[in-house]
Amino acid sequence: MDLVLTLVAPPNAGAFSVNLREVFASVGARGKDSRKLDAGEAAATDLVLEADSLLTVRAALVPAMAGQPLDWCLQPLAGRKKRLLIADMDSTIINVECLDEIADYAGLKAEISAITERAMRGELPFEAALRQRVAMLKGLPVAVLEQAYDERVRLNPGARTLVRTMAANGARCVLVSGGFNFFTARVAAEAGFHADRANWLQSEAGLLTGTVGEPILGREAKVRALEEEALAIGTPLAAAVAIGDGANDLAMIDAAGLGVAYRAKPVVAAAADARIDHADLTALLYFQGYQQSDFVID
Repeated sequence: MDLVLTLVAPPNAGAFSVNLREVFASVGARGKDSRKLDAGEAAATDLVLEADSLLTVRAALVPAMAGQPLDWCLQPLAGRKKRLLIADMDSTIINVECLDEIADYAGLKAEISAITERAMRGELPFEAALRQRVAMLKGLPVAVLEQAYDERVRLNPGARTLVRTMAANGARCVLVSGGFNFFTARVAAEAGFHADRANWLQSEAGLLTGTVGEPILGREAKVRALEEEALAIGTPLAAAVAIGDGANDLAMIDAAGLGVAYRAKPVVAAAADARIDHADLTALLYFQGYQQSDFVID
């Protein structure tokens, strides 16, 4: 079968020191072609190879690429450009965990972020951890949400270009978050997503009640969103890409045709098809075969 290995290095990356021909030869794979995808500093390149087994080649690449200052993705050449993007929001599309930032206004960031970290590592059940953290915010003014959004929330580098480029090429783009719809609605509009799904922070008389709407959107709800969105546009899961950073993203990352970990917790990085640890989110465009000249930038 024909596979494609995409290499994406950020600007000013250090030297690449892997002999890929030797790695390919060690598992009976053969390089066929190469193509530069960028026109500047990103150093994005496709290497097409022929091999009997994707898993065998990937297993050989994992130790060889460890510690290299770039991101890489190995996948079948056919079908690499996806028709559906399902993206986590907190610490993936945006720079923060919104709940932790809300907690900061209540003087509880250290306590709540510690619970967040454990939940994202898969050490705590997500739903229970969310209820616990939200309960700690009871009585906080709803106005703090707007303040947190204005002062703390920023799109991660490459997020808007990723979403707008895929949308311009006919892909449906959906933001699916275990966070809150107050934030997803705004982030989705800013980045260019077609739709968003998230949890509902409940309030009364301008104050948070310390409760969240049920059922909670967690790990299983995220994968259901992937399945429902794929069904709605008549595309198989193989034609979807899912990206996230925490344990509640694992099911959708596993189910999608291409599951990508972004600056992710170890349990997620180990399970994903590919990782983005060095470059910005436009690496996900390069992984799909887009060239820099295809990017929608404003």
